Amino acid sequence: MTERGPCSAPFLTALAICAAGIFTGLVALGLWQVERRAWKLDLIAKVDQRVHAQPVAAPGPAQWPQVHAASDEYRRVSATGTLLHDRETLVQATTALGGGYWVLTPLQRTDGSVVLINRGFVPPERRDRANRDDNAPVGETTITGLLRITEPGGSFLRHNDPAANRWYSRDVQAIAAARGLGQVAPFFIDEEASADRRAASSKTQTWPVAGLTVISFPNNHLTYAITWFALALMIVAGAWYVARDELRVRRGRMREDARHD
Repeated sequence: MTERGPCSAPFLTALAICAAGIFTGLVALGLWQVERRAWKLDLIAKVDQRVHAQPVAAPGPAQWPQVHAASDEYRRVSATGTLLHDRETLVQATTALGGGYWVLTPLQRTDGSVVLINRGFVPPERRDRANRDDNAPVGETTITGLLRITEPGGSFLRHNDPAANRWYSRDVQAIAAARGLGQVAPFFIDEEASADRRAASSKTQTWPVAGLTVISFPNNHLTYAITWFALALMIVAGAWYVARDELRVRRGRMREDARHD
């Protein structure tokens, strides 16, 4: 086989610029994933602190504009009022207990505002209140749980259909409009399982089952960072190989030219 000749200077320059651009982009992606990992670890620590803190009063109407996911989601709160069981809404759900529904019931507070309470999960055969053996509180009661931000629109593949009473996400404003509720908080509360309900459940299952909130934050950023940095190193290795091979070819051409002279 005839050995190739040296590459032209414009070609090598273009190749070097391309390799440098790809290398820079890969390193930038790796650094971005390192930053994302630090942010995610901080978020996990903050949420864990909120979940295990003593409950505070749920935000009132004056505080609603300041409620945001970054600062308030999964905060442990309590709210006092009367549950409006005749205006509950069933939202499709998949849990550790299987498929079924979340039971969202409005809690009307003494100031007239309303907070939707996710009282827990029921399987399809328990969707009717008459079939639940539900010891639902009547009159004024205090609910403790985790503050959750509204989920507008629906699920990934299905949209909420208020007219048909089909709900795939806990869309606070849409549910409030469908149930004729007035001043409704822009969040809902996932009720936690109280000691009394846990004791009752140990004897005979009562529905809905509260305390099934899943708190999980995927944290694969270190793996992604290593991948991007490894690809950057492969670019460096490829550039080194090309440079070494080009230098070998040029030295061979120089020796050949020297012999002919």
